[in-house]
Amino acid sequence: QVQLVESGGGLVQAGASLRLSCAASGRAFSRYTIGWFRQTPGKEREFVGGISWISGSTYYADSVKGRFTISRDNAKNSVSVQMNSLKPEDTALYYCAATSQVAVYTTKERYDYWGQGTQVTVSS
Repeated sequence: QVQLVESGGGLVQAGASLRLSCAASGRAFSRYTIGWFRQTPGKEREFVGGISWISGSTYYADSVKGRFTISRDNAKNSVSVQMNSLKPEDTALYYCAATSQVAVYTTKERYDYWGQGTQVTVSS
């Protein structure tokens, strides 16, 4: 089992950057693919990006491609997402999630463990 805790959210202006972190505890973190999702009130939780545990390959939603970068540090049991050129439409509660699957899945049902989320608010 894996426990996940997100941090790094905040209020920023459009064009600014933030770095979110997902700290994990539990067994064999290095063997979990990590996904990042976000959700706004009244909307479905949507996929942002993810990183595979076996290849280190990353995959991003079109809406963040070129602006967000996901990386992991297995020695620190941590995955981060560097978010640049933030837009007001990036405002959401951001979650990290873990799955033992090799691939990065874009559907939330594929993930077994979730953090509590960290709020990102981007003002125009």
